[in-house]
Amino acid sequence: MVSRTVTVADKAGLHMRPANIFVSRMAEFSSDIILKTENNEIDGKSIMNIMAAGIRCGARLTVICSGTDEAQMLEAAAQLIENGMD
Repeated sequence: MVSRTVTVADKAGLHMRPANIFVSRMAEFSSDIILKTENNEIDGKSIMNIMAAGIRCGARLTVICSGTDEAQMLEAAAQLIENGMD
């Protein structure tokens, strides 16, 4: 298991479009991913869970990945979140 704390850079937060980009990219990995907020642990491969969490720009998230390609997944997730899904 690997983890990193990141800050959401996308101006819109993680609503539909950025959540879709994120989930699509994370689906390329076999590992599991959890996005941990102050109050919730969210399945990082579930667009509905991410959108329902209401994660806004500037929010701090701890990204937790576990599995065979966890390091690569963590790096990809952190880059997406910190670079505004670009």
